[in-house]
Amino acid sequence: MALFCLAKEACASQCCAMQSHEVLREVFQQCSPKQVAASLGLSLSMIYKWAEPADATAGSGSTNPLDRIEALLRCTNDCRIVQWICQRSGGFFILNPKINKPHPSYLIPATNEIVQEFADLLAVVAAAATDNQITQKESEQIRGRWEKLKSVTESFVACCEEGNFRILKEKQASVSAPKQMNAEG
Repeated sequence: MALFCLAKEACASQCCAMQSHEVLREVFQQCSPKQVAASLGLSLSMIYKWAEPADATAGSGSTNPLDRIEALLRCTNDCRIVQWICQRSGGFFILNPKINKPHPSYLIPATNEIVQEFADLLAVVAAAATDNQITQKESEQIRGRWEKLKSVTESFVACCEEGNFRILKEKQASVSAPKQMNAEG
């Protein structure tokens, strides 16, 4: 079982490592396990086992849905599963950047990228709204630009929070390298 970093309502800025059974235990304090069992057509004992740590020797715990989703993610390595869950719950998923070594440079290109993504989103919205209606295709284009803006901005914010801008530096270097080769060739 993996540890997850979750925000609690009372301490949204704090990061608390929780295991899946702990998450479910807290959820079952808000929503009756009997109600969950009835809604899912499962036994009440199964629902209670989900909220226990898995211990094969003691026979307690059970592979809960969160552990199964984690296993599915691990074997498929496909973030669309998480994106789907987030969309169904009214949210969105943005992968955190991997950050290792601090490099406090390349802030201006990174901030310019955020501004450009926002400008691109506004351009798509403005073009779609010129006829006072938004088609399904235009709606999809707006959603795509919005998701890109959120992703770029989240990467930047995560780098700021960590004080580590290596990813931004590497991204800028990969963008600059082709331009230099074109200028030389």
